[in-house]
Amino acid sequence: MSSNEQENLLSYCGEVLIFQLSQGDLAEEGITKTSKLHVKRMTFDRSTRAFIQKSTGIFSFHGERSSFEIICCSCASDFRTGINLPCVLIRRNKKKSVFMYFLLLLHNSNKFEQRMNFTLDYEMKDDIKILNGPSILWRHNRTFFYISSKNDRIISAPVKFSSIKWAGEFENLGIILFGVEEPHSTKRESSQKSSESDYIIWGTEFCAYSIENQKILNSAYFLPHAYGSVVTCIYICTIKEVNTVLRISLIALTQKNQLIWFQDGVPKRVCQLPFQDPCALQVMTSGGGDLLYIVSFRSSDVCAIWKKSFQVASKWQKVKSVLVDDFIGTGTEQLLLVFNDTFNTDCLTSFKITDLSDVNYSNDTFDPMENNLVEDNLKENYALTIQALERRLQVGLASIQELQKHLLLKERVLSKSCKALVGLVQSKEYIPPCEEEDILVSLCGDKKHFPHSLDEKLLDTSHHSKHIIEKMWYRVLDDHLVVGVEIKNSFIVFLKDVTLSLLVDQAYTSNPPLIQCKNSMIKLDKVSFPTTLSSPGETESKAKRIKLILHNEERKNNFHKQSSKSECIQIFTAVTALSPLLAFHNFCCIVLLHARWEKTLGQFGESCTVPCGRLSLSMEDISSGKHSVTLPEKRKSFKEPIEDLFALLAVFHKFCFQITSPDYTLTSVKTWLFEHMGCETIKEFPDNFLCTVLGALHGTLFNWKQKTPFEGILTIYCRNQTTLFQCLHSLTQVLPLNCVIKQLKLGSKEFLTNQLALFLEKEIVTLKNCFSSVISEIESNLAQRCETVKKNTNSNSMPKASSTDTEETIQWIREQLQQEKEQITWGMNLTLSSAIYREITLKVAEVQLESDLAAQKLNN
Repeated sequence: MSSNEQENLLSYCGEVLIFQLSQGDLAEEGITKTSKLHVKRMTFDRSTRAFIQKSTGIFSFHGERSSFEIICCSCASDFRTGINLPCVLIRRNKKKSVFMYFLLLLHNSNKFEQRMNFTLDYEMKDDIKILNGPSILWRHNRTFFYISSKNDRIISAPVKFSSIKWAGEFENLGIILFGVEEPHSTKRESSQKSSESDYIIWGTEFCAYSIENQKILNSAYFLPHAYGSVVTCIYICTIKEVNTVLRISLIALTQKNQLIWFQDGVPKRVCQLPFQDPCALQVMTSGGGDLLYIVSFRSSDVCAIWKKSFQVASKWQKVKSVLVDDFIGTGTEQLLLVFNDTFNTDCLTSFKITDLSDVNYSNDTFDPMENNLVEDNLKENYALTIQALERRLQVGLASIQELQKHLLLKERVLSKSCKALVGLVQSKEYIPPCEEEDILVSLCGDKKHFPHSLDEKLLDTSHHSKHIIEKMWYRVLDDHLVVGVEIKNSFIVFLKDVTLSLLVDQAYTSNPPLIQCKNSMIKLDKVSFPTTLSSPGETESKAKRIKLILHNEERKNNFHKQSSKSECIQIFTAVTALSPLLAFHNFCCIVLLHARWEKTLGQFGESCTVPCGRLSLSMEDISSGKHSVTLPEKRKSFKEPIEDLFALLAVFHKFCFQITSPDYTLTSVKTWLFEHMGCETIKEFPDNFLCTVLGALHGTLFNWKQKTPFEGILTIYCRNQTTLFQCLHSLTQVLPLNCVIKQLKLGSKEFLTNQLALFLEKEIVTLKNCFSSVISEIESNLAQRCETVKKNTNSNSMPKASSTDTEETIQWIREQLQQEKEQITWGMNLTLSSAIYREITLKVAEVQLESDLAAQKLNN
């Protein structure tokens, strides 16, 4: 590289990008040539253990006697597409005290795009960062400035920072600045009588500022103020908001040459660094699953620290550049160390790639920390052996824990069952306490607990029915009556094929008729706080998120696969038309629950019927809106969150769409929900949105699940197809033109999974039966053939020993050996007739067709 060239390295998607800015040479007339920015994409070749050039690109700058300089390089997401792209910030010294700045984006086609340009009357020097958007952040005279490609307007932060320790973006909080705030004069005056150490601590107070929300956050959750004078750099591992309180985990570098881990502002662990003056910090995920903290020093030294042990794993000296990425394409990250080689000015000629485990590539003989080959092989074998043993130990430990849980459960069930059996033998009724009801079931299948005939006083349900039914409710929505029944979690796993029926009270007719209704089951993860609506910025963290799963009438649920620790609410609903019921002045009916009770594990016995209670409804109740679903307006909560929400999901029509965008990320879907549809997030269900705008769309529910940045599933719950068409028409106006919207057929995922499993089992059984019968038939034919040969052989007995003809005896022995050889050959060369083979193929193909169709439905 010549003296008038600048060079910067950047890792991007496993490649190394080398940016070189060549300064134009002076011509004879004294006019500067055009300056050019070159980029080379380098990929690592494992066979040659060297970096090879993949492609190149170029961008030209025009101007007379201009001086260009690369300020910094980084990767940031483009808000137009949501894709991360390499960014280069370049400065041009146009005139004295006039500086022009360019931000260039590099696309995959190696074409540069000038995304931003602006002019300043001063030179950027301190705390320059490129953030998502892309946007640029810098500090000048204790004031921080911010410019984004969205508006191309320079904004200044009202907080005066003397230095920035960290800047980044987090969900629901936007871009956050965290640094040391400039000391205030009032604080200095109040601390004049204090000790010198108190003044230092008081004068270096941390401050956290949210640019988008324009508010100051509580910096005590980040770091204690006492560390303001020693912390040089921080890396925030996790940040989330729990009940309006920030929970932050971070690591920090200090001037005392220490790496400290802080949890919610409290120091937890400390590691003493091997070199002086740390300046930069990166995080790498090793192949073994542990994290590594990569620390760079101003003396061109680098060290790596294990997160698990918080000990130094390795160290290197005379390092020019440190990059973290998947350079060898294994799916895990590696560390690329580029060393200072004074004998070769070309880049990437002296490097090392390692993950401090089983990956170790180097073509650098100049590395002063490199060990000999034998020692490296020993370390590699040792690391691989330890890693394999650790994984085997973890698997074995997990198996032991599962076995212990299983044994404890068996012991508990046997103990309670024995108590119940002893009570049965002694003719004593054994009534288990509440904590025992979760385990015990009836050993004799006594159906008196679940009567098939109605009692005269169904309002006073039996003692055992009270233990099964948690709650019964009913709601009126439009022209529908929705009845919901919740079963206790301790009994839900022992019931299958649960349905509800409505029986008109006997007071109206001698033969009470059943009311036609549509049954469904809605499953909702249980939460400990009420359901409310919130704006997009108030959505809780992902740790609090729960998912809403709505099943169809096709519900083949395998409740035994659920974890014993998972708590959820399962509501069984029945929806019927309201108008025919209003013929009665005061309508009253009985709600019955029908199900099959489990006898043994996986086997269900006869059906049982449980009375759930009565419901009464009159025109006065409907007119007063006593049992009506009240749809909330903007920023107002549900009156009855669980029941009203379940009523909406039970009545509304469900439509599911797969949205795919090949070129742009689907960031516009949530924008459409919040801005165009006027939706608000249901706080405890962040993937679900309720339209609160008054009109035809009021009450429409949306569920948005984004599988990848370019693909997602949108589920719409609406009153009718007219509402659906309005939603889709509005959505198509917002999505990019090349987006594909595909309607998915509704079906229970668990039902389709069980159906596929049954077809696969049928396929295996068909293969087994076909080949078993064929093999049995062939073996029988072979046995008969061998028996026939054996009889023929016995008829020709061996010549007597007294015979003098030895040749005849030898010939007889040869014939016996030849027959045995033929029998062995017959057993090894069993053949199948073409007719039988065609019959087997046809049977298997018919079964495989069913399993393929089931797999296709599940995939869609």
